[in-house]
Amino acid sequence: MKISIVAPVYNEYESLGELYRQIKQVCLENNYSYEIIFVDDGSTDASPSVIKDLAQEDSNISLIVFRKNFGKAAALQEGFNQASGDFIITMDADLQDDPAEIPNFIEKLKTYDLVCGWKLKRLDSIEKTLPSKLFNKTVSLLSGVKLHDFNCGFKAYRKEVIKAIDVYGEMHRYIPVIADKYGFKICEIPVHHRKRQFGKSKYGFERYLKGLFDCLTIVFTTKFMDKPMYFFGRVAIVIMGIGFLICLYLTILWLQGYIIGRRPLLLLGVFLILVGAQSFSIGLIAEMILKTTFRSNYQRYHVKEIFSLSKNSK
Repeated sequence: MKISIVAPVYNEYESLGELYRQIKQVCLENNYSYEIIFVDDGSTDASPSVIKDLAQEDSNISLIVFRKNFGKAAALQEGFNQASGDFIITMDADLQDDPAEIPNFIEKLKTYDLVCGWKLKRLDSIEKTLPSKLFNKTVSLLSGVKLHDFNCGFKAYRKEVIKAIDVYGEMHRYIPVIADKYGFKICEIPVHHRKRQFGKSKYGFERYLKGLFDCLTIVFTTKFMDKPMYFFGRVAIVIMGIGFLICLYLTILWLQGYIIGRRPLLLLGVFLILVGAQSFSIGLIAEMILKTTFRSNYQRYHVKEIFSLSKNSK
């Protein structure tokens, strides 16, 4: 069994040597065949030089250097592309993720396809932990995937999981949602979280805003990508239903002799009916486009295994 450890790096030169030593110690103690893939995401410090020096000592280390900062999702995707292990571990390079947890991840991968870390006792300031808790609850509610910590970068994957998905933008947080869509088995384990020893966090509050937009994107694409009418049709029914009830109420008043022509409520009712009709039309047009253009190339499933007695007997 070989494991690939993918670690995105952005200005973390002070922690890289210690991180490597801890990873190597865990792998040797557990007799793992390993490779460590550092993906430098446009660092402006000495991080690439430090990693190159480490690679001179250990041929199991490889380095990918981006021309500029493209983000964690791009770094992970490139690391996935280069990974050759049966199991892939992703972790941050700031020493807050404890490599001693790797055997726990590997043990769970015997049963599950994707194992997510959960920083149960997170050692960060409240301005980071409070928005994170709100974010995680929102994503869990919208996506239907019941995890406590979507933000945790400490995860473990079977190789077939990373070959089935693509990550971009800020989508690395939603890999469990994408994996769940394809039917992979997911679980979550508490992990030891450590205080940052060097440098400072590279993330600000804006990542939660970006994350919310990406959450809406991932929810729509995973649930309604191949059936847009299910989304737009529901919106149409709700809006048109409200508009119809308003107009029905005003019609009853009109039959009773009241003047309704100058009431703003009449305009609102008609407006809602028109918007609902437009939403229904958008859904219908989207279905037609999907059927004629994209559906033949859009992968809506993932094959786990193909078994044939006739083929296996040859």
